[in-house]
Formats: sequence, structure tokens, C-alpha cells
Amino acid sequence: MPQDAFTLRFNAKELNAALKGGKINKINQPEREEISLLIYTGKRTLKLVLNANASDCGAYFTEEDKENPLTAPNFCMLLRKRLQNAEVLEVAQVGFERILAFRFACTSDFSSCERVLYAEIMGKYSNLLLTENGVILGGLKTTSLDEGCKRVLAAGAKYLLPAPQDKTNPTDFKALCALLREPVEARFLFTHVAGLAPCTAEQIVSAYRGGDFAKHVYDYIFSDDCFPCVALRGGAPVDFFAKKAEGAIPFQSLSAAQSYYYAKKRAKKTFTLLAGRLESAVKNAKKKQEKRLAQIVEKRAECADSEENRIKGELITSNIYALQKGMPACEVYDYYSETGGMRKIPLDVSLTPAQNAQKYFKKYQKQKRTLQAIAPQEIEIRAELDYSESLLAQIRSAESAEDLRATEEELLAANYLKAPKEKTKKKKDELPFRTFEKEGFRISAGRNNLQNDLLVKRSSPEDIWLHTQKYHSSHVVIHTSGKAVPQSVLLFAAEVCAGYSDGKQGDKIPVDYCLLKYVKKPPKSKAGFVIYTDHKTLLVSPKRDNEQSST
Repeated sequence: MPQDAFTLRFNAKELNAALKGGKINKINQPEREEISLLIYTGKRTLKLVLNANASDCGAYFTEEDKENPLTAPNFCMLLRKRLQNAEVLEVAQVGFERILAFRFACTSDFSSCERVLYAEIMGKYSNLLLTENGVILGGLKTTSLDEGCKRVLAAGAKYLLPAPQDKTNPTDFKALCALLREPVEARFLFTHVAGLAPCTAEQIVSAYRGGDFAKHVYDYIFSDDCFPCVALRGGAPVDFFAKKAEGAIPFQSLSAAQSYYYAKKRAKKTFTLLAGRLESAVKNAKKKQEKRLAQIVEKRAECADSEENRIKGELITSNIYALQKGMPACEVYDYYSETGGMRKIPLDVSLTPAQNAQKYFKKYQKQKRTLQAIAPQEIEIRAELDYSESLLAQIRSAESAEDLRATEEELLAANYLKAPKEKTKKKKDELPFRTFEKEGFRISAGRNNLQNDLLVKRSSPEDIWLHTQKYHSSHVVIHTSGKAVPQSVLLFAAEVCAGYSDGKQGDKIPVDYCLLKYVKKPPKSKAGFVIYTDHKTLLVSPKRDNEQSST
């Protein structure tokens, strides 16, 4: 990520041109290390983000809305007190450092002064500091006097720039010429010239076409030519640049490139973290279910000889006249066996023959009751396991954070996750079904089990319903509107259904389909569970087509 002094030089010019003369209308702190300023420029209102997070640091405009905490953090309160309605005088880069200085004219009923908000865009050392007359009023990240820091970042302390690196400052052309007498590799340029990220150094070296190398480096760094772009890899953004880069998509401004890059980066991070959290919750629940099932199977195995115990009791009773107390065992004719023959039955020497028979009968009755008790439990736990598998399938087939949040709501409803503390929030809009268009037919697919139930409930009895056979998948419905559905539409819908299943990609997957009137949801069954009849089957390859519209 080239948040180096080279890139910030272009950033400062762009921000200054857009914000100079504007007034701050609103100040928020949506995240612990991020401040947003709403600035009215006389023509429009711009939302400026100042981020001091190690991985997302930067200063750029955005249209993204984030939820703000109910109680504003201390630094946000300080900025509201000191900068509300302040006018932007200038945005400038400090020397050739990774620092932007936002100068404000602050006027109140009783005084007027100039304050400077420093945005230090320095990776893990990034920070925001508000100063007046060179004295720190407060900072996003502060240090105390007893920490032995070289830079004291506390209210009342004098604002000092970070200690300079032991590198050549490119603004000193003579020093640059002395260092770069001949062409060098990008690694050397990065380690010996201040203010350059590794990727910037590589771009400078790649752009060299002969001649004075030091002049080439100087001209490249201080040229006003800016071509903002975002580099892609596998369709996903991997970096943004102020100069042209191979295979990158162009943007109108460096701010727009940054905003796009960081939004995609955060979306991917949010998606990955949320998917991991949900999958972990389902796996933990599944582990408990498997343990419970193992206990049930073990109990069933312990009761496997229940009929044998009954037969032993019967045989002892039928031969009781020939038995005496104190016998360790008896050998009797087994009339229950198809082949006949004698059977040896162990006896308790301390019990009478009648008591031994009762002992076997009691054990049989106990095992019988146990089997009767665990039978519905086994059915229930196997249904729970099947439901957990369907949840894992929909988590793994999710394409966006919105899909996962819908699944999160389902997990909360099913008690797989603990409900968060109640907050006053606006009611979220209902997440739409996945919707496709094929030859004039609208095709809908559920994103999770709750949506699958809703889709079945809202569709017409004459619509066609599809679901993979032997795999967990989204429920898919072809809305027929009373028209005959061609085979090509059926195949397309079946491919979509297979695409949103846990079937292996590339394999042929059987997909059942029938009229929706033959699909029934049993009472008290788990979300997404249905039974169906009068179906036919198609064998298709999984396919995820682009959604055409949303309902």
C-alpha cells in the first residue's frame, strides 16, 4: 500500500483544491481509529475520512455511511468543541513527510484562532493530533510523560515532527545526484531515498528509459502528472497508485481510488471475519450434536441384547422346577432357537431361580424403556445435524456480507449464537431473494433457510420448485405466471440450484423439481426443511449466474 510521502504529495494537492474555503458541519468517530468530517464547500458537502488504523490509514473522500457510537469518544468531542464550523484554510504536506496538515480558521463569539489537525499517515504509527500555536490540544493516540518516549504526544506538549530517517531527502537534488550516480535496483532506492514505498520504488525503476538516473528519479517524484488507479488481481483490488500501473483500473481522483480500494478491502475483511465466526458457531454446535448422538448410539448398543434378556427370563421360568438356589448356571433347551439345542444361562448364586428370572425380566424392561426414550431423541439430533450441515452449506455459498448477516439472524433465532445487547437501531430492510431472468421467466433463490421458507410461502402453487437431491442447497422457484416452462429454463434454474449447494464444483448434481403445490413443510420442522412428492430429476453441472434483478 503506497501511503508514502510520494503519494501523499498528490493527496494533499487534491484535498486542498477540494476543501479550501469549506466549513466543517459535522464531526463523527465511527470507529476507534477513524474520524469523519462533513465539510460544506459552498457547492456541495464532502465527507472526509481520516483513518489512523495501521492497515487502512489514509485521508480521502467517501460516500460510505457507517454507524456512529451512541456516545462520542473523547477525541471526537474535542474536535467538535474546537473545530465545529471552522473554515479550511489549507491542506498541505509537511515537508516530504507522511504527514498532512489541515489548517483551520476557528472563530467563536469570544475569540478567533488558527488550529492545525495533523494526520500522520505512517502505517502502525499513524495518528491524528490537534494543535494550536504548536501545542498539542489532544490526539487520537497519546503517550504519557513517564513512558520515556522520544516524542511526547500529550495535551500541553509541544508538537514535534517524527525523527528523520537515515535516508536521502529527494527534495535535495544535489544529495540525490551524489547517491544515484548510476541506475540502481528498486530495493536500493527504497532503503536509501526517503518517502518511497517499495512499490513506488519499483514503478520509478520500471519507468527509467536511460539518461541521468538521479534526474529521472527527481522528475518522477515531483512531476504533477497524476493517474490514479487501483491494481487488481483475480478481479479483487490489491493496491492503489498515483501513477499508471499495469492491469489497473483508472479513477478520476486519487481519493476515489483510495475510497474504492479501502471499501473493497474492508468488505472482504468483514466477510472473512463474519464467515469465520458463523462457521465456528455452527461447527461448535455440530460438535455438541455429534457428541450427543454418539452417547445415544452407545446407549442403543448397550440395549442391543434386550430381547436376549427376555428370552433368558422365559427359559428360566419354563425350567424353574429343575433349578435350585446356588446354581452358578443352568443349561436348558432353547425352544426360541430355530435349530433348537441347549443354551447355558448364567445365574446369580445368591438368588432363587424365580429371582434370577425376574432379574433378567427387569433388565429387559429397563432396556426397552431406554430404547423407547432414545428413539425420538435420535431422530431429533439427526435432524439437528442435518440442519447444521445446511447452515454450513449456506455460509460457504454466501457471496456477500449481506448474505452472511441474513444467516447470522437465522443462527440467533436458532440459538446457535448469543443475542447481542439491545441497541436502538433502525429496522433493516428485508434482504431480497437472489433473482435471475431467463427467457422472460423470473427465477428466485433463497439465501438462507429462513428465506427458503419465505420463498415457498410467497410463491404460487403452480410455480416450479427445485432442490438438489442428497445435497443441501438453496430453494429455487421458477415463477410461471401460468405459462408452460421450456426445458432450457428448467435446466438454467437447476444449474443455479446446484451452484448454490454444497455439491462439488464440476460434478454432475441431481436436482429434483416439482410443482410447488406438492411441497409441504411439516409442523415444527427446522427452517428450510420440506417434504415433496410427484417430482422429476435433472442431472446438471453447478452454475452461478449473475443476478439480473432483485425483488
